[in-house]
Amino acid sequence: MALQLLTFVLLLLLFAIGAGFLGSLAGLGGGVILVPVMVIAFHVPFILAVGASAISVLATSTTAGAAYVHDHLTDIRIGMFLEIATVPGALVGAAITIVLAKADLVPILLILLGAVLLSTLPSGMIHKEDIPTGVVPDARSRKLHLGGTYFDRKLGRPVTYRAANTNRALQVMFGAGLVAGMFGIGSGVLKVLALDRALRLPMKVSTATSNFMIGVTAAAGASVLLAAGYVQPVIAAPVALGTTMGSFLGSRILPGLSNRVVRYVFQALLVALAVELILRGLGIG
Repeated sequence: MALQLLTFVLLLLLFAIGAGFLGSLAGLGGGVILVPVMVIAFHVPFILAVGASAISVLATSTTAGAAYVHDHLTDIRIGMFLEIATVPGALVGAAITIVLAKADLVPILLILLGAVLLSTLPSGMIHKEDIPTGVVPDARSRKLHLGGTYFDRKLGRPVTYRAANTNRALQVMFGAGLVAGMFGIGSGVLKVLALDRALRLPMKVSTATSNFMIGVTAAAGASVLLAAGYVQPVIAAPVALGTTMGSFLGSRILPGLSNRVVRYVFQALLVALAVELILRGLGIG
């Protein structure tokens, strides 16, 4: 029994390292990979997988977020502004999942989540600017000074940016918080889309700021799951440690990449994760 438990923990740790690496690199938080695989490959009950994933997302964001802040890629002002929408969404989402923990609607929810991810692809493939141009800040963005400058190592020069459509970004962020709370994931997909599409930020800034925001959102959702007793240390501990290690590796690689490379990695992961969620919801695989 002890040997089986040790093997389970080690395998979970190794898997979490890979998930944390990919999650950090694309601003996804790793949880969207962790939840379906923990349920399918490790036979972890869905609600416990959500609880462990929420803790791991928090660990991932803390590690990667600190590195991106050090590299001056994270826009803390924009991140905290958007959290006024993601935190309430996460609280509501976690409460919904607890209510539906033993309901048959969970597969349907996974299929819907996969469909949402796939629906983001058309516009994402059209928008291929390395650095957004012609960005016009809205009134709220100008009033709150939502913008900044960072030094792009790949381009070898400073890049100045301004946030555009804050209303649309807040709407997407509430949905991102809702999804994050329901599935214990960072919901970095929707966060990056809001930062990249609505606010028109450079992709590196979007990814780094997403990692920072993921931690705050995950803390809100995890607090609800922890209070309800759905966070088990034997599962959450190796997952959190593994994602922390993987996210640190990812954060060291991102600053040297081009914005376009980061975008392509992000889109490839988007397709893979969407298909995985839909297949799991349909009971295939």
